[in-house]
Amino acid sequence: MSEIFTFGETMVSFASPDLFPLRYAKDFRMSFAGSESNFSIGAAKLGHSAKWVSRVGDDEFGAFIRNAVRGEGVDVSGVITDESAPTGCMFKQRSVGETKVFYYRKGSAASFLSPEDMEDSEIGKAKFVYVTGITPLLSESCRASVDHVFISAHRQGVKICFDPNIRMRLWKDGDYTKLLQDYVLRADVVVAGLDEMRLLFGDSTEKEAMDHLFSRGNASYAAIKDGAKGALAGTPGEQVFIAPCPCKCIEPIGAGDAFNAGFLCGILEERSLEECGRMGAFCGASVTQTPGDIEGFPDRKELAALFAGNQDIYR
Repeated sequence: MSEIFTFGETMVSFASPDLFPLRYAKDFRMSFAGSESNFSIGAAKLGHSAKWVSRVGDDEFGAFIRNAVRGEGVDVSGVITDESAPTGCMFKQRSVGETKVFYYRKGSAASFLSPEDMEDSEIGKAKFVYVTGITPLLSESCRASVDHVFISAHRQGVKICFDPNIRMRLWKDGDYTKLLQDYVLRADVVVAGLDEMRLLFGDSTEKEAMDHLFSRGNASYAAIKDGAKGALAGTPGEQVFIAPCPCKCIEPIGAGDAFNAGFLCGILEERSLEECGRMGAFCGASVTQTPGDIEGFPDRKELAALFAGNQDIYR
């Protein structure tokens, strides 16, 4: 039984170590990237169990992803090998102070995720289901999968943590504002960027976004993130500003997933709201100090050092 159930696409990722356009790149480092698998690995490193469900192609990249995520302590028994579609891939282009990402995911195996892949019995065993706004935009069957999981989780008394994780490239010419608004307001825990709350609801400040969630939505916990400026964590009866942790940012990609993992793990451990927020901030800051999505994620020992006031953990 896993404490957290999640699902979504993970792609094989190629990053050039050189700081110039990919047309000049000669070498690439292969890794993997996906919001839900990043989150799952973060939770596993903090000592919590997570099950990640997805589809990968019947190819070497699919085998790599499955083995890599399993190797980080995540249950991948629900990952399906699709013989008719390939594993999606992405390329990272780095320059001074900027990272661009190029996706090749259309028609990928993960875009064929369906409600039949989401086992109600596995959802019911979890304490939380973690969902992002990326998955429902990948395909109609992926959207149906998200809808199924929301209904199944609530029917079985399992709480849902939702991050809108807006990716405008996936919107193309569509408008998914109402769809994501609905998911946000139905979730038990909401973790969102201030810029996302502005786009979805027109909220101008973290407090306004928080008040909006608790007055109109179903949330019992929320965290509104504003990057290097910090975050506001809240419940219906309490709000706490979370200062950013000191760090030397190399690449910000993956920080949001890491914050979410730390924040939700704090909730699982029944920590105070401030401690939940500090866990999120620390995890998010740690991940930015490496060029990969998950390599900088802290473990329980580093987390204990944070709460003991040991600042040596910062690189």
